[in-house]
Amino acid sequence: MRVLVTGGGGFLGRAIVAQLLARGDSVRVLGRGTYPDLAAQGVEICQCNLRYDGETLLNSVVGCDAVIHSAAIAGIWGPWQEYYSTNTGATTDLLTACRMHGVSRLVYTSSPSVVFDAADQAGINESTPYPTRWLAHYPHTKALAEQAVLAANGRSGLLTCALRPHLIWGPGDTQLVPRLLERARSGKLRRVGDGKNLIDMIYVDNAAEAHLQALDALVPGSPVCGRAYFLSQGEPVNCWDWINELLALDGQPPLKKSISLNAAWRIGAVFEGIYKVLGLKSEPRMTRFLAAQLGYAHYYDISRAKNDFGYQPRVSTEEGMRRLGEWLRRRV
Repeated sequence: MRVLVTGGGGFLGRAIVAQLLARGDSVRVLGRGTYPDLAAQGVEICQCNLRYDGETLLNSVVGCDAVIHSAAIAGIWGPWQEYYSTNTGATTDLLTACRMHGVSRLVYTSSPSVVFDAADQAGINESTPYPTRWLAHYPHTKALAEQAVLAANGRSGLLTCALRPHLIWGPGDTQLVPRLLERARSGKLRRVGDGKNLIDMIYVDNAAEAHLQALDALVPGSPVCGRAYFLSQGEPVNCWDWINELLALDGQPPLKKSISLNAAWRIGAVFEGIYKVLGLKSEPRMTRFLAAQLGYAHYYDISRAKNDFGYQPRVSTEEGMRRLGEWLRRRV
């Protein structure tokens, strides 16, 4: 196939591109950079800012059989319009482009946060509804985009699905692990809550493979069409034990300081109020959404992905941590 990968220069996107190339697909990447290393591998580069360059976005799908849409703006703070235009508006534009140019399949990279309601979510499945309140623009705009993607299934010959990988990590990570390690180094990381909350996460290569499996399964009559799927390693871990393992890989001591979930929630609310009043654009050290993510359980039933398109996490958590440790040591 000829596949367009939006966000193909990012952490997950690069893993998806590598696996597509390895099996012989032709790849076009849509992203903000020029990515000479990808171009050297035969990848066609289409440079585009999703927020501002609608014409390039609409033309990027021409000649493609399928789209994997992994581009997004993530974070816990920032203007609504920035998140909406990138995460929701660009997704609806991409769906329009697919219908205009006869693209037959689209896999959307969503997030489990689209159903997070600031409470424990222990082993929930895809029947869990979207929440009625939102603590951050990222999950809200991703949920709106996911709903648009699933509603587009079957229109003008386009088949769609949405994948919800949780806390993607591994070598090459530019977000999750580096930010945790930097917070710990600067003394800004605290355990939130009683330290017993279980969470799901996923190794990057497993998340990438799931995208290819879902893409291949998007055929007429398949149960994958029009559905959303949770993705993870399949076994939840204790949030703070895992963070301490990450700190150990970086040569840092385990966390000793902690704060209650209620206190973190109140501090987050105060920070949000101050930042809004002062119009500060930098990210607060704490928000209510971050407090809830750090203090509550959030792990998922992935049996639907296993049953519908054969997902299995090939790289174990132990092997993934070994690879991550090697990568971190090479960075020093």
